[in-house]
Amino acid sequence: MGHAAFEQGQGGQGFDFSGGFGGGGLDDIFEMMFGGGFGGGFGGRQRRPRGPERGADLSYELEIEFIDAVFGKEVELDLPRTETCETCGGSGAEPGTNPMTCPQCKGTGQVQYAQNTPFGRMMTSRVCDKCHGTGSYVEHPCRECHGQGTVRRTCRVKVKVPGGVSDGTRLRLSGEGEGGLRGGPPGDLFVYTRVRPHREFVRDGLNLIREETISFPQAALGGDMKVKTLDGKNVTLTIPEGTQSGTMLRIRGHGVPRLGSTQRGDLLIRVIVETPKRLTAKQRELFVALAETMGDNVNTESKGILGKIFGKN
Repeated sequence: MGHAAFEQGQGGQGFDFSGGFGGGGLDDIFEMMFGGGFGGGFGGRQRRPRGPERGADLSYELEIEFIDAVFGKEVELDLPRTETCETCGGSGAEPGTNPMTCPQCKGTGQVQYAQNTPFGRMMTSRVCDKCHGTGSYVEHPCRECHGQGTVRRTCRVKVKVPGGVSDGTRLRLSGEGEGGLRGGPPGDLFVYTRVRPHREFVRDGLNLIREETISFPQAALGGDMKVKTLDGKNVTLTIPEGTQSGTMLRIRGHGVPRLGSTQRGDLLIRVIVETPKRLTAKQRELFVALAETMGDNVNTESKGILGKIFGKN
């Protein structure tokens, strides 16, 4: 146990074969060494708790659509878990009977054994093999759970996913985990969200981002255009005069809601100015005239199909 253990003891009384370690005797030393310090006795078996025991927590990874993560949705899960047996109420005993005190350990959960050592005959404790350390014994096991007190079932659990969750958000459902033992409460269920990507929208915090293509005249002269939000609504976007390709334009209040709040982020539109690949003769004439007014050196002759039609090759 080391030098510090002997110095600390109980009140610093030290080691005494007649009075024991702090007045407890050799049994206390072996109880500390073999009962508590080495996993509850020889063989590493621990004494099990005898009272109600809380059930274990469960975790579940839920994959949801992008739009459901933004606006929320109620989903149903088929969850395999252990539940308290309804037939015996978790006692493990057949209805009409009760668990009895273990006759081997007299309800202590441990059995003492005498052992001869070089120091003499000493008593050690081990976990009771009959009750496995619980102190109670089921003489007539429940036919539903076979004396376990719990049964394995697949249960349908409703999960309300709030609007605004993101990839990796943890949702806690109290009491939806594994069933407790010996009348103990159930554990909790932790649901982790995994959000599928969207084809048009990208999330940036509370903001949503999407791209819209505009023509060169729209970029140069400005104007209004209709854009679609994530929920399918059409809203008006005002394009300022002289807008450059890659500019971000903001539509307030059409982004992602903040968890637990009515506040929402914005919809950001990244505008991409489209360069026309084909021009009519009239359009080409107008572009050439514009280039001349701006002092740009451009190709004034068509090398495509229009040039062939008008004999300008």
